[in-house]
Amino acid sequence: MNDAVAAATRPSSIICIGGANVDKKLYIKDEMVVKTSNPVTSSRTVGGVARNIAENLGRLGEKVVFLSARGNDPDWLDIYQASSPYMDLSYVTKFAQSSTGSYTAVLDKNGDLSIALADMDIFDQITPELLLRNAELLIQARCMVVDLNCPSETIEFLCDFASEHQIPLIVIPVSSPKMDRLPKRPQSLSAVSWLIVNKDETENYMNMSINDQRDWEEAVTKWLELGIKNVVVTNGSKGVMAGVNTGEIHYYPAIETPGVVDVTGAGDSFCSGVIYSWLQNRELDFIIQSGLVNAHKTIMSRHTVRQELSPQQFILDMEEL
Repeated sequence: MNDAVAAATRPSSIICIGGANVDKKLYIKDEMVVKTSNPVTSSRTVGGVARNIAENLGRLGEKVVFLSARGNDPDWLDIYQASSPYMDLSYVTKFAQSSTGSYTAVLDKNGDLSIALADMDIFDQITPELLLRNAELLIQARCMVVDLNCPSETIEFLCDFASEHQIPLIVIPVSSPKMDRLPKRPQSLSAVSWLIVNKDETENYMNMSINDQRDWEEAVTKWLELGIKNVVVTNGSKGVMAGVNTGEIHYYPAIETPGVVDVTGAGDSFCSGVIYSWLQNRELDFIIQSGLVNAHKTIMSRHTVRQELSPQQFILDMEEL
């Protein structure tokens, strides 16, 4: 994990690139019945994978710049007000004729996701040309974190840029359908310091089924063979499998969370815990446990990013669990 040492010596910001949207959550009160009206309670918060990670890291005391695209509408004002205390938003580009991203999640009575509806066309505007206009910012990055809300050519560009300028790059998929935005070329993927991906996304990209522990390990091996330095394949309540390019692969069980409130944001909080501890040059076991602890605490909250998160609280959480 030598990239962590390089990142730690860079005084500049973590650059998070990708989605920022308004999350609308509908909580079904009873068993869901299709093709009819279901009684719900609702909430409205801000989200987006890259934005959520940026807020987590900002709350943890990191200097974060968020780079994205947005509309000129009330949804953006909500995002700005919630996000600006934790990140620099001056590199978010306005596209007046477009709508700010939105994500609507329907959660069953157990808090698990039933269906999600995403209006993310605005993120097609995060082009290589947009990033080139901000090249001076990117060159100075401590590390870059990008989600797959960005177009495939943008991911390719960032891989090449990271490789050319020796900048650690962390790639976070968003969903299985967007896995085709990840480069296929090993020379592109070799620029990736971390890929944090779930079981379904891995099955989609690798065209394989993960049915048991052996398959799970094989999936991590396949990712590493593509040149990625550190890989985590998550699998919900079954835990995570993590591997590094030395060939080391380890399984980590999830932390049991009997009081699940809302799983939305858990994956983003896991990624944030991993990135935070990696930038501190911690060992792999500590890095993965950091992600698991932050996800566990987020699942117990109704907020996509838990409101009590701070460097001090994170230390207490790690000691507790």
